[in-house]
Amino acid sequence: SIASADMDLNQLEAFLIAQTKKQGGITSDQAAVIAKFWKNHRTKIHESLVNQSRWENALKNMNWRVDLKSQSRHIDQINTPVAIVEMELGKNGQ
Repeated sequence: SIASADMDLNQLEAFLIAQTKKQGGITSDQAAVIAKFWKNHRTKIHESLVNQSRWENALKNMNWRVDLKSQSRHIDQINTPVAIVEMELGKNGQ
């Protein structure tokens, strides 16, 4: 529940307090250990879940620019914009 909701520290504290008050729930010591573990490893856990949930290519990088040609030898004003987009795709770990 903690990982799938990507809980921040306030949400984590409220969740763990609720779990300690629930009949058959966790102890305060267990809640403290879970909180410490989550604080230390939240980013790694979140990245792992995101990577496991992807099954197609992902956008790794994107560059773009818009060129505007303002004059030509044959036409005085030729305001025609041209967009150039470069996208780098890759699979997990590539």
